[in-house]
Amino acid sequence: MEARSTRRPGQKGTKKLLQKFGDRLIFVRYRYDPQRQRRFTTVELIVDESPWTPASPIAPPTNTEELVGIRIDLSERSLRQKVKDAGGRWERRSGLWLLPLRRARALGLKGRLVSL
Repeated sequence: MEARSTRRPGQKGTKKLLQKFGDRLIFVRYRYDPQRQRRFTTVELIVDESPWTPASPIAPPTNTEELVGIRIDLSERSLRQKVKDAGGRWERRSGLWLLPLRRARALGLKGRLVSL
């Protein structure tokens, strides 16, 4: 099962749930199960709140996965969708899709890689 869409309260697809859960609503996710051909709507809620003080400053996580640029023609819609589904994102300035190298290889896009 994969989560394709995560929405914040107030965005399209969350209004009824926002009315139901109010300020406790954090996220609404739409998950898809291709084997059972089902879409599931899940929510993340605040169920408890208490004071907390961190022991020490926490460094932001670093992403060690190398991003690569992939050139995809505008007419290649199905390939663009596959890259999007694999977590790729469009970078307007370079005109390339960015995707972790591991996923680009898994999709067989080695011949389309462009150095960043």
